[in-house]
Amino acid sequence: MIMWTAKARRGAVALALAAGLALGAAGCGGGGENKRPETQGSASSAGGGSEPSTQEGKSQAPLAELRGPDGLLLQVVSAQRDSGGFVTVNGNLKNDGAKSAVVPSQMSGDETEIIKHGQSLGGATLVDSKGGKRYYVLRDTDGRPLTTVGLTTLEAGQTLPVFMQFPAPPESTTEVTLQLPTFSSATVKISG
Repeated sequence: MIMWTAKARRGAVALALAAGLALGAAGCGGGGENKRPETQGSASSAGGGSEPSTQEGKSQAPLAELRGPDGLLLQVVSAQRDSGGFVTVNGNLKNDGAKSAVVPSQMSGDETEIIKHGQSLGGATLVDSKGGKRYYVLRDTDGRPLTTVGLTTLEAGQTLPVFMQFPAPPESTTEVTLQLPTFSSATVKISG
């Protein structure tokens, strides 16, 4: 009788555990509606493997284009002011050239703290000429830049989604100049 009770108890626990896991997995599914933006991209992840989101298939006219060396082109598709006090600049780094292009290491900037975390867009700045201020890429508590990292080489025709986060200029500032080492500068309109 004791053995039968122990087996029944183990079975009930296993059944409850299985039901809990099934409910947990169903609750995590969310129907594929991930509202958070991609926070980190790399050249290795650009090759795919994941299904495109509903926004990826839509073509947006860029707000600005910055031309770089060897056919590299940064197309800015949005500059969104967030309630947290920062501006997120999203875009596409594209190789418009006929051969592969090495992403210039100068794009990371020259700060030791940022460089030690690998090649990135850490050298980017937003310039508010009206307010007379320059805003540098934000960093996390470990000194990593809040931008796309792991940039190395882009093959001819390859496009890589990228982002950069900066402290937000005052609400009255709606246009800033985006600067990236080795690239031309461009005026970008901030939304939000």
